[in-house]
Amino acid sequence: MEYFDFFSELHPCSYFEELQSQFRYLCIKDCTPYFYNGLLARGYRRFGEYYFVPQCFGCNRCITIRNLVQEFNMTSSMKKVMKKNINTLIQIRRPLTNDARVCLYLKYHNKMMYKKGWSMNSIDMDRYTSSFVSGSEFFGYEMCLYREGHLVGVSYFDIVEDSMSANYFFYDHDFEKLSLGTLNILLLLNLARKLKLKYFYPGYWIKGHKSMGYKERFKPFEALLNEADFFDRTYWKRYD
Repeated sequence: MEYFDFFSELHPCSYFEELQSQFRYLCIKDCTPYFYNGLLARGYRRFGEYYFVPQCFGCNRCITIRNLVQEFNMTSSMKKVMKKNINTLIQIRRPLTNDARVCLYLKYHNKMMYKKGWSMNSIDMDRYTSSFVSGSEFFGYEMCLYREGHLVGVSYFDIVEDSMSANYFFYDHDFEKLSLGTLNILLLLNLARKLKLKYFYPGYWIKGHKSMGYKERFKPFEALLNEADFFDRTYWKRYD
């Protein structure tokens, strides 16, 4: 396994426009599941062959959380989401790139540009592959959601050791009433339970934020309290 690390340049924060953000990146070739699991427990996320963690000066609002899989129970509203998706077909396989996936990604991103002011992000087959397929050889999977034969959602996730990590999910807003974002998390939690995994990492939590606060609905979970390097001990706080 080989890697090198670097820091991104300062750039405007995606969640608080008055702040600047910065990330530490690790580019890892042939990352082992054991090492990756340790990175997850220290706040890192994976995107292609890059592993990153926010290291912003004077701000620590992006909090790493992990759900306690075997203790999770759906609320009544979550059960309703599952019920209205009874006709949603689910397919899990190793990640791949094709026109349908790229087109759905572009449709999703264009909608988010209008809805939430995201910046323009054109993507082609090569960029899609480097973002979602590369680096997934040992532990990466994709979950595709279909309605009446049409691809309506794609979820990328990893399974390592005793953990699952949700990397990215995009969907067709024409099917927004199906609550596909919530469905994605519920399906992954259910899969993690069946695989007898201990932790599910849904991404960073920003308490009270309109785009990032929803993750606190899936309880119980633990929040990472310290900024830990590779060999540092981690400390967690439980939320029920």
